[in-house]
Amino acid sequence: MTKVYGDIRAVDDLRFSVPKGKITGFVGPNGAGKTTTIRLLLGLARPTSGDATVLGSSIARPYAYLHRVGALIEAPAFYPTLSGRRNLEVLATLGGLPHERIDDLLELVDLATRAADKVHEYSLGMKQRLGIAAALLPDPDLLVLDEPTNGLDPAGIVEIRGLLRRLTDDGKTVFTSSHLLAEMQQSADWLIVIKSGRILFEGSVAELIGQDQAMLVARPERVADLSKLAKIARAAGHDTQRSGSRLLVRSSSRFAAELNRTAAEQGITLVELHMSQPTLESTFIELTGDDAGPS
Repeated sequence: MTKVYGDIRAVDDLRFSVPKGKITGFVGPNGAGKTTTIRLLLGLARPTSGDATVLGSSIARPYAYLHRVGALIEAPAFYPTLSGRRNLEVLATLGGLPHERIDDLLELVDLATRAADKVHEYSLGMKQRLGIAAALLPDPDLLVLDEPTNGLDPAGIVEIRGLLRRLTDDGKTVFTSSHLLAEMQQSADWLIVIKSGRILFEGSVAELIGQDQAMLVARPERVADLSKLAKIARAAGHDTQRSGSRLLVRSSSRFAAELNRTAAEQGITLVELHMSQPTLESTFIELTGDDAGPS
């Protein structure tokens, strides 16, 4: 599907699939088209051309599938002076949904003991969990979350990660955008990377990281020896790049001993020599060419 705003192609012939029963991470640089894509999938905007299906139904007919979709877009909004349980009751009534699942949902998101407390007394993490409970009120097959861990402390992030895993264990499909790449590396089963509205990568996190070669990191005692160290590595057929006072060498760990030995023979003392394994963040930056990272 394609979405054009004036001269801007926010979504440009975008094609991807979300595997059922998995956590799919949706990442890309600022302005990549993530929010526009989510709006298209939820029927909040219409594509300029093309089509997509959600749970087997065309996005041209969102009424055919939205009752099976739960969504948390941006920060959840609640009545601050009402309790967590009462907020869910109001939302269920407005949506014509049964109230019977509310206690189970509060238990699921770890708010059962705080259900009677007013929402203004909740922490940010508790509000996020209550927002997910609200998105789960219709018992959806698909859960769409926009930055569900935004602003949370490490403990809150771990709580949300565990919650999303429990949901997929119960057979639900989770589609979540996030700028926290380290968190996506730990929680996502599948990854979709976009830039300028187009797909850059679609596959497992392990597959994406596996495309990026590990780097041998070497730091000489004297910064002046960096150029000599780079010359040794290049003579052995390895690409190099400088990172501050360190030299990054594209090679396997087998080259470490040779580099250390040759450097010593040429009077270069290494104070640091180790392998740096690729991370989702480093691979993302190399893939997108975006040093600022996603947002």
